[in-house]
Amino acid sequence: MRVVYYTATTLDGFIATEDHSLDWLLSREIDQSGPGGFEPFAPTIGAIAMGANTYVWLQEHGEAEQPGGDPWPYDVPAWVFTHRDLEPFPGKDIRFTSASVTEAMPELAATAGDRDLWIVGGGGLAAQFAEAGALDEVQVAIAPVTIGAGAPLLPAHVELRLESVSQNGEFVVATYAVVR
Repeated sequence: MRVVYYTATTLDGFIATEDHSLDWLLSREIDQSGPGGFEPFAPTIGAIAMGANTYVWLQEHGEAEQPGGDPWPYDVPAWVFTHRDLEPFPGKDIRFTSASVTEAMPELAATAGDRDLWIVGGGGLAAQFAEAGALDEVQVAIAPVTIGAGAPLLPAHVELRLESVSQNGEFVVATYAVVR
């Protein structure tokens, strides 16, 4: 199992605006079946980890982003790292935890099995995985837009090694291995 932080960022390194908007991302052209797209990525995932802000964003926007579809877009078990009381999506395998990354890793790894653990968001959670020595890869789609401020891509010192670069629509998709 690998732990992969798969996300998108602005050219100036933010994953969301200060008010948690993703409008800068959702208005961009990307081929979901192309290089770095979600369609080839999804089958590699055995479990998901996300922070509370990402989870709340999905509760508030998921249905709007998928008209007529399921507001919870994932079909693998998900852990939400939080200290808040949050409502689950009915009928979905969502586990809320206030455990540290180190404490949660054995269960996350067992659930993911031979597939990867996806750090859905945000940057703070990815930084916690990196600081615990548990982050293996960062795959980031870089949008041709700057927003000046917001939620940072990865607010920690993490050494990376570039593994590949490709173009998908308007995005540069870069895959990095974490250097330990």
